[in-house]
Parts: sequence; structure tokens; C-alpha cells
Amino acid sequence: MLLDHLRRAPVRRAARTFFSTTACKSTETKPRRRIVFSGIQPTGTPHLGNFLGALQNWVKLQQDASADDTLLFSIVGWHSLTLPQDPKQLSIARRDLLAALLAIGLDPKRSIIFHQDENPYHTQLSWVFSCITPVGKLRRMTTWKSRLATSRNANDESEVDESMLNTGLFTYPVLQAADILLYKATHVPVGEDQKQHIELARDIGDIFNRQFRNTFPLPEYIATTTRRVLSLKDPTSKMSKSSPDMSSRILLTDTEKEIRKKIRGAVTDSTAGITYDPVNRLGAANLLTILAACTEEDVLEVAKRYETKGHGDLKNDVADAVVALLEKPRTEFERLRGEQDYLAQVALEGAEKATAYSARTMQEVRKAIGLL
Repeated sequence: MLLDHLRRAPVRRAARTFFSTTACKSTETKPRRRIVFSGIQPTGTPHLGNFLGALQNWVKLQQDASADDTLLFSIVGWHSLTLPQDPKQLSIARRDLLAALLAIGLDPKRSIIFHQDENPYHTQLSWVFSCITPVGKLRRMTTWKSRLATSRNANDESEVDESMLNTGLFTYPVLQAADILLYKATHVPVGEDQKQHIELARDIGDIFNRQFRNTFPLPEYIATTTRRVLSLKDPTSKMSKSSPDMSSRILLTDTEKEIRKKIRGAVTDSTAGITYDPVNRLGAANLLTILAACTEEDVLEVAKRYETKGHGDLKNDVADAVVALLEKPRTEFERLRGEQDYLAQVALEGAEKATAYSARTMQEVRKAIGLL
């Protein structure tokens, strides 16, 4: 119905003014319009790693965006189903994540904020891409092992194998490619561990362009400026919402008491003095990374201040910094949680904008493959 409406809607053309003299022509090159897409799974309340990594970067992208840029930030519900979820908890987490995105500073008037599962074109395009993506390319994707190991509380990735792998988890990079290319995104901000998925999205877009019609721009990867935050209990892996150990992560909703308790219990080592050594001293390096990110300092400069201090001093200062950083968004999050009608309206408007924005892409795709 929405698609029919779009077909009937008149095309509005912007008025153009021409000058009669070539002396008035500008020699400046107009900056390329950016379409930025990124998503986050509603598998739990955002944690400190999400906040210091993707989410703060999203807010900065929104602040720095020009009037011509389009920013789309999605809660990717379909991706969350690749691992077992409690339906009631997933429903709550889905709403809470929207509140969290607004609490950290994303503005629905400046960005399109929406639930992926409320735009049917994501799964439609994913199926098209599944039909042209070689299985060999998916076998080279490695992130499923870490996700499966984390969800099963395994000691390392060697404890999981393909016998534990479901089809959804194996093929979710194809859906991720559809998420990105559906909006003809030009830039995608993701962590280093997701970079290979952007390469796959580029490959799939290129396959479609060559096999059918030149439809999709090939998106560029935007590196996040903050190093990834590791688990407080197992600093060999990143902080994760899906880890069974709640003490391994600091949540946006954690109280000051809970934050301090978790940081006091963070894994470090018995070596005297503090140095930034992300290879041999993972726990201490992780705490220094968190502190540097909270205070917006260089991690090596931060480390110098603790060369003659102990882990207790470092943990106290990290706790102080995290408490201060999360105080405002936590308060705003709790307020927004009580505004369910407002959240529902934001979700509805976001879904309408995202669906309308991507309708033309799906028309192009259907025509190119012969289904229109």
C-alpha cells in the first residue's frame, strides 16, 4: 500500500536558478552526499563497549553531518534471532534500546531511527542476495565462531564448531549486506571485527551490479576512533551483551554501586606498576583504554600517570570516570522508559521514513531481476 502511494505521488523538483554569465560559476567541488547506515542488535541493554564504540560515534556523525547527508540508525531485530532469545525479554529489550539511543543524544529529527524488522524490504533484499552469494564467501566469515563461543560461555573459539551453527547465524552477513545496500549507503561505521562484513557487502553489491544492473554504490568503511572495550572478566574477548556473566560488562542502566563493584572485580594481573601492554597485560590495558576513552585522552599518556601506582588506584579512577560519563544518559534513559507512547511514535515515524526511503531501491531491484 505504501508502495502504491509512492508510485502515485507526484515528483517534486527543486527550483533552479541559472546565471547568464560564466563569471558567476563556482569552481568549488561540492562535497559528496553521504548516506550513513549502522545497526545494533536488541539483545540487551547497551553496555559501556557499545557506548564508547559505536554509539558515541553515531552521535558524533549526527553532529558533524551536513544538511545533504542522510543518517540511518537501525535496531536490527532480525539479527538477534540468530542466537536463542526469550520472546518476552526480546520485546522489552527492543523498546529499551530505542530509549537508550535517544538517551545518548540521537535525534529523530536529524537521523532516521527505526526497527529493521518493521521494514519488510530488508528480508526481501536479503533473499535476493542469498541467491547470488557464493557459499565460499560466507565460509570465510569468522565472527560466527566468536558469537557462538560467547553465547555458550566457552573458554575459546576452539570449543565450538559447525555442528552448533544454525543457518541464520551462518548467513546473517548476507542480511547485513541487505541492511546496508537497501539504503544505498555510502558509509558504514563499524568496529574492526565487523570490517570483513563490509567487504562482503561490497562484494555482493558488485556481483548484483555486474549480473543484473548497476544499482548499488559500494559502501566505504568508517573506522570507530575508540579501541574496542574488552570483557571485565575475560579480556581476551570483547565486552558483550550476550555473555552469560553479568559482571563482565557495565550496562547503561547500572547504578554507581554496581559500576564500582564490577570494576573492582575486573581481571588484572600481579605485576607491580601499571603499563599499557595490550598483548601481555590485557586486563590493565583494558582499564586504561576505558579511562582514556572516558576522559578523551591518549591511552599512552594516561598510562604514564600510573607507572608507579597500583591496580586499586587505577580501578578507583576508572570507576569515577565511568560513573561520571554514564550519569546523564542513564537518567535520561530512565525518563524515556516511562514515555512509552512517545517511544511508539518515534518507532512508527522512523519505520515509515525508512520504508519510504528504501521503496525505490526495491523497485529497481525487482525490475532488474525480472519480478516487476
